[in-house]
Amino acid sequence: MAPSILYLLKTSAILSCLFYSPLEAAAIKKRAPPGVPQFALDYAPLIYLHSDDPYRPSDIQSMLANTLPEVNFQAVPGAPSPMTLDNLNQLNGLGGNSVYLTALKDVATDTDQPWLKGVTPDSTGLTNGATSCAIIVNEKDSTTTDVFYFYFYNFNAGPPIKIFGASLIFGNHVGDWEHIMVRFVNQKPSQMWYSQHASGQAFTYDATRKVGNRPIGYSAKGSHANYAIDGQHDHTIPDLNLPFQFFLTDTTNAGVLWDPTLSAYYYKFDASSNSVTPYDSTTPVNWLYYTGQWGDQQYPTTHPNQIVVFGQAKFGGGPTGPLSKQLPRNNVCPDSVKTCLVLPFLTAKRSKV
Repeated sequence: MAPSILYLLKTSAILSCLFYSPLEAAAIKKRAPPGVPQFALDYAPLIYLHSDDPYRPSDIQSMLANTLPEVNFQAVPGAPSPMTLDNLNQLNGLGGNSVYLTALKDVATDTDQPWLKGVTPDSTGLTNGATSCAIIVNEKDSTTTDVFYFYFYNFNAGPPIKIFGASLIFGNHVGDWEHIMVRFVNQKPSQMWYSQHASGQAFTYDATRKVGNRPIGYSAKGSHANYAIDGQHDHTIPDLNLPFQFFLTDTTNAGVLWDPTLSAYYYKFDASSNSVTPYDSTTPVNWLYYTGQWGDQQYPTTHPNQIVVFGQAKFGGGPTGPLSKQLPRNNVCPDSVKTCLVLPFLTAKRSKV
């Protein structure tokens, strides 16, 4: 007897799932050193990069090879040369928070430089030759562990907006650190935080979309803000993610699937000393203590390609690194969020925080 159409459809669906991507296989190899909690790998977020985003995850060291430390647009005397992930923290004594890792070639006149583009993950989700993620484990107490998954991009491209009939872009900057945090209780995922510009969103783990047990994050085109769903995300009003397009809008889709755990640095965080220890002694650690900015200082209005409207600059300053992102936070939200709303359902809109 010939198989039924329903049977064929089910079989086809199963096969398509099995061969959709190696990421779906339960036995996927995790390239993590001994000592990293297994639950931090089993429930590590997978990231959908936007299909049309030209700026992919970048090797962290690659920024240092293409920048020069400056303070007030002047080269820092005595800076280590070459800069490496092992000596970057030496800049703290040469300008501290005022140091900017400034692109060797003016990015305002050329955003098409190859090093800014990063690396597109292959079919397994690996960014070949690029360590683009830092995973930091904070064991808060005997029951609760926060695991931070930091994602690095060499360039942040702001979304185009229309002002008085003209299409303009605001929010470009060299260097982009984003993260998702998963809070584990008794080694089980409980809540999640998705970083989005100056704030973010929190959800229960159960509410999130998943591949197997691994939650999904959608990286916005250009800005790389992390969202729990795909589509349009308007953030014109600070701390309010509108469900419709208005002015400043992030766009996400299920483009290229990236598994950041396949090429990452792994660390354990000690809140009492605000210090990190690598799980592998060969992993560079000093770069995490660098207190300056990852990227150029905001260009002045005298720059021919700079535009500032209502306080929004076309080319802004670079961000600070992972240790400035409130790792020893009380709630799943950063402590700067006054009311931490952890939603048990997915939505593009959240209440003001």
